[in-house]
Amino acid sequence: MSTLKITDLHVSIEEKEILKGVSLEFSTGQTHAIMGPNGNGKSTLLSAIMGHPKYTVTSGSITLDGQDVLAMSVDERSKAGLFLAMQYPQEIPGVTTSDFLKAAINARREKPISLFQFIRTLDGSIKDLKMNEDLAHRYLNAGFSGGEKKRNEILQMKLLQPTFALLDEIDSGLDVDALRIVSKVVNEMKNESFGCVMISHYQRLYELVKPSHVHVLIDGKIVLSGGVEIIERIDESGYEWVKELGIELKQEEKKVILLESCAKKESSKQG
Repeated sequence: MSTLKITDLHVSIEEKEILKGVSLEFSTGQTHAIMGPNGNGKSTLLSAIMGHPKYTVTSGSITLDGQDVLAMSVDERSKAGLFLAMQYPQEIPGVTTSDFLKAAINARREKPISLFQFIRTLDGSIKDLKMNEDLAHRYLNAGFSGGEKKRNEILQMKLLQPTFALLDEIDSGLDVDALRIVSKVVNEMKNESFGCVMISHYQRLYELVKPSHVHVLIDGKIVLSGGVEIIERIDESGYEWVKELGIELKQEEKKVILLESCAKKESSKQG
């Protein structure tokens, strides 16, 4: 079992403090959901774990099986087993998806993967995610739809087989069918050697990929941790009820929205 431990983490962007003392512990074999209104630090937390240069860790620690993650470069964090599926994947014209994926795989191996094994693995994973067969020859994310970019992030995760996957709103931009496909792949990866941390505003993702632990992050602090009952209450009442805990909301309440609800509302408008 591997453990990713975050202790009293403070993170700033351009001298503005975003995370104000976050402490969490993730273990392989577990799936954690981090929820909270927009602009309260969820994406900042995952980006700081991965080492995004935009975010400055001012105090606290992050360790992976006792190793100091903050002392590692981004590529060293990846080699150590961390993976971030980005909320807004970047387009990289001039670099084909296959070249990028092969280089990423080889960076984490002592012996380069054979061309035959790579093609077989890549083709199988593309088929599992029901992506276009020409994906491997297209420039990375260039001209991709939002949904294609998100599936491409999960494709990378599937090929790299990380110890901990940090999934930042992988469901945004996906239609219902694509969400089921992506969720199936994530569920198939679940085992005692794999840990997952998810961010989403939508209960539908958590219905398909059931978390074992749920945390609510508001104004840069974890204000509540528990099980799926927290998701159910947020779906019913939004975040307004956290005021009962003595917590002031940083912004207007945002309610977890079911994809089915959106479809019903749109249908009623058209009717």
